[in-house]
Amino acid sequence: MINSRKTQLTDWVNQQLRQLLSEPSISVDLTTVSGDASFRRYFRAEIAQQTFIAVDAPPENENSELFVEVAGYLREAGVKSPEVLAKNYDKGFLLLEDFGDSLYLPRLLSLQAGGLDAISEYQVESLYKSAISALIKIQTNVNKERLAPYDREKLRSEMQLFEDWFCGEYLKLKLTDGDRELIANTFSFLEDAVLGQTQVAVHRDYHSRNLLILDEGRFPKDAGPGIIDFQDAMAGAYSYDLVSLLRDCYIRWSPELVEMLALHYYQLACEAGLIEGVSISQFLRDFDLAGLQRNFKVMGIFSRLCIRDNKPQYLADIPEVTQYFLEVACKYEEMAPFLDWFETNVLLNAKAKLNLES
Repeated sequence: MINSRKTQLTDWVNQQLRQLLSEPSISVDLTTVSGDASFRRYFRAEIAQQTFIAVDAPPENENSELFVEVAGYLREAGVKSPEVLAKNYDKGFLLLEDFGDSLYLPRLLSLQAGGLDAISEYQVESLYKSAISALIKIQTNVNKERLAPYDREKLRSEMQLFEDWFCGEYLKLKLTDGDRELIANTFSFLEDAVLGQTQVAVHRDYHSRNLLILDEGRFPKDAGPGIIDFQDAMAGAYSYDLVSLLRDCYIRWSPELVEMLALHYYQLACEAGLIEGVSISQFLRDFDLAGLQRNFKVMGIFSRLCIRDNKPQYLADIPEVTQYFLEVACKYEEMAPFLDWFETNVLLNAKAKLNLES
């Protein structure tokens, strides 16, 4: 079935390129670029020194119409999302502008591995500040009313993945009624904290694997990052994308650098009128608590990807997420009862299982 879809996609891409480039004899093969945590697959088509991205997004699993809509909102907001060159919603096929392969993550890992001197630290900060500037544009210019609300039901369903998939399916914990009540109360606290924040357009996966360094030969030097994987955007908490970016599941930075960059965002957001009346202390609390909600979600999703979708590579990133969770949760007395339970009932089991499977 997968090979059949690739054949269909190849035929469709050739039809579109013949029309787009006015070349009736075009015949290209597709090379795999990547898959991601969803059912989408990405391929590259190359013809006459031009490249394009072909997307296979099975319509029973993926919403290509929403992808195209959000891509348009982002481009209207002045940030770089790929132009949609052709689409077939019935088949789940898209042809996109190609931003290349220079993801933030490998560049950041390379800079980090070399040891941060003044030059490399400046380069790291520049990449993040560029991403933060793009985030401010999204939050300022994308009308959140065009997006579905990141409401209590959605927040709870995401955190429930922690209980169902991380604790249940992955760790095989036998939760008592008291355990479930404690978990539910903790979820309610975080829902209240996130819903109480200023609501803006939220990418929901704004991190180093979804941002690209654009080729200065093709794009203006100040274009900012190329932004991908945005189709799940919703209207939610202003701090959500920021904490996704700075407390990234895939790369860790010192608390000092994270706070410096967070405060850089705070200054820009205040200047843009996004968070009027929010003190620095309240901002840092908002940032922390949105991060905890995301940590619950990610522990659950990564477990589900391993068990249900046969993608065990995501388990390698769970320890980083739990470490973020422990470092932040201990700062808030409202989290103390859950943290005690987590350290006693979950953490040792998780460490033993993850070490065994790694």
